[in-house]
Amino acid sequence: MPLMDQDTQTQVRELLTAVQSPVTLHMFTQEFECGYCKETRQILEEVAELSDQVSLQVSDLVEDKDLADSFRINKIPAVAVLGEDGKDYGIRFYGIPSGYEFTSLLEAIILVGSGAVSLSDKARAFLEGLEEPLHLQVFVTPTCPYCPRAVVLAHHLAYASEKVTADMIEVTEFPHLGYRYNVMGVPRTVINEDTYIEGAAPEELLLEKLNAAVRLASKA
Repeated sequence: MPLMDQDTQTQVRELLTAVQSPVTLHMFTQEFECGYCKETRQILEEVAELSDQVSLQVSDLVEDKDLADSFRINKIPAVAVLGEDGKDYGIRFYGIPSGYEFTSLLEAIILVGSGAVSLSDKARAFLEGLEEPLHLQVFVTPTCPYCPRAVVLAHHLAYASEKVTADMIEVTEFPHLGYRYNVMGVPRTVINEDTYIEGAAPEELLLEKLNAAVRLASKA
């Protein structure tokens, strides 16, 4: 039974007309699938059916360990959103992209397939001068209406700079990470393990935190 009804399919198909170049949704699962692996795969299959530019590739975390390692993927379900010729922009989804996070998935596909980056000149200048790598982990839940804003901004930063990687992490599927990073509310963005920002922060505030993370990294 499809997860998307006809009206939703029509809306998604229309949104995906913005995708002008090939996008691959590379999902990692395993033979004995995790709690939401099956549902995640079904979502991706249904989305891929709605655009000739979107395709799905499925790999096994264990059997394809070298491939998973090359994407720095160590938990499932995981989705890497790849561009033409498999170009990796460091955009990841860990956990099912359902509820409000379905929007984040569509936004990531459109971003990679259109190149339409939405960042200020200040953010672009920051990224151009970036020398230290930045890893953003955005903790979310599917029922959080503010979370997609934080995820989409992080993914735009990753798309615009090879120094940035950005993960959506559905915290209820990875409670050990929620505990590790003291996630008491969502969205919560963790930058390079030791810098944090709460809520769907505006770009300017996130840039301040990114600068702080860069300063910490340079002292290490």
